[in-house]
Parts: sequence; structure tokens; C-alpha cells
Amino acid sequence: MSQEVLAELRASAPRRWIGVAIMATLGGLLIYIAVAVPPATVLWQGFLLLLGGLSLWLAEATRRATELTLTLTEEGIVDSTGETVAEIAQIDGVSRGTFAFKPSNGFVLSLKTRGEGRWRPGLWWRAGKRVGIGGVTPGPQGKMMAQMIEALIAGRPVDD
Repeated sequence: MSQEVLAELRASAPRRWIGVAIMATLGGLLIYIAVAVPPATVLWQGFLLLLGGLSLWLAEATRRATELTLTLTEEGIVDSTGETVAEIAQIDGVSRGTFAFKPSNGFVLSLKTRGEGRWRPGLWWRAGKRVGIGGVTPGPQGKMMAQMIEALIAGRPVDD
């Protein structure tokens, strides 16, 4: 049985590629500096190589994660792999104000129960009772999804 899609959120191609390119460039430069102009101690060289490798890993993780699409239905938010990001019944509130701790062009959901920590760089993350959605996503898509979630929350029966 298929659910009606209320909103979709996918990464903006220019933001996606700029973010991946910047992280990959940083990783490459750190590794180049560690090899071409080695620091005085081996510890600093190892530190530069480690940071370079982590930057390259993060660039690849962001590239893979931002290929996904988030879909909002009346049941909840699901990514294109089928993983449930948040169920509407578990959402307590939506924070999308200017000073909210949220991803760029996104919003944060407060959940009723703690969830397993997950991170899809540039798209969404979950830590405890909070889910952040956004990053390299377009602002209008994020705003529309947040408004749709607020409408779904307002329309559900109140729990006693």
C-alpha cells in the first residue's frame, strides 16, 4: 500500500557538489602538506595525514548521503532507502527559527522518545530526542516540509 507524498526534500546539486569539492580539496591539501613539506615531528605529520583522510572520508560520506531524498507522508519522514527518519506520532515540535540550533536551510524536530543516533551528512541527523533535517537542501523545500509537519501535528488528536 503506497502512502500519498506530502513533501519531498532533496539536496541542491550546486550546494552538494561545492560542499563535497571543498571537503575533498581540504583533505587533499592536508595530505599534500604532510608529504611534500613534512613537519618537524612525525606526530604532526601523522596528525595532518589523519585529518586529510578524515576530510576525504567525510567528502565521500556526504556525496553518498546527498544522493538520497527525504519524503514526508502522513505516517512520517522516510529516506529513499526506506529508513524511517521520524514518525509523525513521535514528533513533539518543530524548531525552524533564526536562532534555533538547526542545519542550514532546515529545521529540527523534537521527538517524544529517544532514537538511535544516525548521521547522513548534508541531509539529516538524529541524536537522542532531536532530528535535524537540512544542510545542502534548498530553503523553500525545507520550509514547506516543516510547515506540512506542523500542520500534521496540529491536526492529530491530543494524547492524555
